[in-house]
Amino acid sequence: MKKTFYLLTLLAILQFPIRSFGQTMDQMWDSSVSGKENPNLQWFKDAKFGMFIHWGLYSKIAGEWNGKRYYGSGEWIMNQAKIKVADYNKVASTFNPIGFNAEEWSQLAADAGIKYMVITAKHHEGFSMYKSNVSDFNIVDATPYKKDPMKALAEANRKRGIQFGFYYSQFQDWHEPNGGRNTWDFDESKKDYQAYYREKAIPQLKELLTNYGPLGIVWFDTPGGMTKEQTQSFVNELRVLQPKTLFSSRVGQGLGDYKDFGDSEVPNTPIKGAWESIYTHNDSWGYIKHDMNFKSSKEIIQLLANVASKGGNLMLNVGPDGNGKIPEYSVKFLQQTGNWLKLNGESIYGTTYGLIPTQPWGVSTSKPGKQYLHVMNRPKNGKLFIPDFNVAIKKVYALTDKKELSFKKNGKAVVINLPLFNQDSVNTVFVVEYSGTVTDYSLQTPITVSGQFDENNVDAVFAQATGNTKIQSLTYSHYYGDWKHTTCVTNMKDSTDQATFTINVTEPGDYHIKVEYSCPQESVKLEGSLSVNNQEFLFRTLRTSEFDKSSPLLFIKHTVATTTFSKPGIYQIKIHPLQNGKELFKLKSVILEPVK
Repeated sequence: MKKTFYLLTLLAILQFPIRSFGQTMDQMWDSSVSGKENPNLQWFKDAKFGMFIHWGLYSKIAGEWNGKRYYGSGEWIMNQAKIKVADYNKVASTFNPIGFNAEEWSQLAADAGIKYMVITAKHHEGFSMYKSNVSDFNIVDATPYKKDPMKALAEANRKRGIQFGFYYSQFQDWHEPNGGRNTWDFDESKKDYQAYYREKAIPQLKELLTNYGPLGIVWFDTPGGMTKEQTQSFVNELRVLQPKTLFSSRVGQGLGDYKDFGDSEVPNTPIKGAWESIYTHNDSWGYIKHDMNFKSSKEIIQLLANVASKGGNLMLNVGPDGNGKIPEYSVKFLQQTGNWLKLNGESIYGTTYGLIPTQPWGVSTSKPGKQYLHVMNRPKNGKLFIPDFNVAIKKVYALTDKKELSFKKNGKAVVINLPLFNQDSVNTVFVVEYSGTVTDYSLQTPITVSGQFDENNVDAVFAQATGNTKIQSLTYSHYYGDWKHTTCVTNMKDSTDQATFTINVTEPGDYHIKVEYSCPQESVKLEGSLSVNNQEFLFRTLRTSEFDKSSPLLFIKHTVATTTFSKPGIYQIKIHPLQNGKELFKLKSVILEPVK
């Protein structure tokens, strides 16, 4: 899967554009990538939680080739190690995943609260994980296993009511002379991409859409080698076979049914329409035996709530090993996630984006007349603050036991008296039932700052930019495949360039103010100014990284001010350079910490 530096078409589709963040949400979304909404999208919008499965010959290789270990995206090992096709064929001859059990996989998905599953039918390595009559480089004809696991998996999911779909790499195919991106075996200048589509990709996609029953999704990846007209013809030809099947946006040219963001990317603010955020459970998508960095159930639950609060779906990847077994920690932590969803699924499934801006306590999701408050950080005094919720509240209660809570209206704001619960609780959900219409918040809504939380983050996306200042989504990685997406304030090069943050301080007191930024060597020791509360604080930048096009962004939290807010109210934090000529830094957030 995964983006690469040369996939310009894909990058253009996936990256956030630079935009004016004074827009309302209605100005920032498109109902679908193609402009017409697929009539079969509702199940996808309601599902919220999907399972991605990367499984192929790379799973047997497990991140090690000729005594050398590889890190990052295990499914890219053929490319990383520049393995010759002839040598890769030998891996197939020993691939025998007798531990695979379709019923176990599907039951795990059901236990985890998964509503749809997508598995790699063919990844970039070119190996088909199903019986293909188009190419004998497949799990039935080229391995001792001799069975089609996709048949069993499609049936197992159908029995459990889980939508089933296939991932298919339509352009990259490192096994074929005319397939995209194998330059170590084949001469790129001699490739005939149209021949590859005609002879392998399209016929194989037709097999998948014909032989495995109704499919919920065909998940394409890394488009290339086709014009928009050719892509439209490609899409039209496939849609005839299963008109209800959804196509992911990575089919290319803006012709998908829903939007997929970049790997491990969640938008900063709510996005209407159908979209999906994709994450892998550890660091690699395909199995690597030395990759043990598994997200806990707490991390999965909070990530799921965050994605749902922005209006999207989370598709979480697991990477089974070469024997067909899903890693034990994936099984354990997914089952724990499912246990939480059994009690709290009402606040996730069938919801839309939250109408309450992200707060220090957590996020919200919506259903008609209901706001679900996902409390991940309990206020120390138990009083939960909701700004600008100027509607008639019928009642407030805990989702799991339905016990009603007392609350008080304070102007447009609401303060809810929370019951005692574990401060370390993963995600405790409360429900606000109301009548009336809640106005969608804009990015200019003041960000809540309270002494009841150890940290109050004010992210770059909420800045008002003046002068040459920009707000950009930046993509980088620390190692191959470890994609990070961070929105930063950039291009503050002159004293007239400024970022302004508006905050709503709900509790007076003393606060430390930190700026979280990335600073390359060339910007070290530049001076900046932070003004707040009728005070100006000067600081000098600290180096965090060299930061060139091949280096990752590294961030530091630099304390630059201490101030006392004597009364609650709306305040502004303004940041700008003191010198002209060089970018001050790439500013990720401003953090306010109550002084203890």
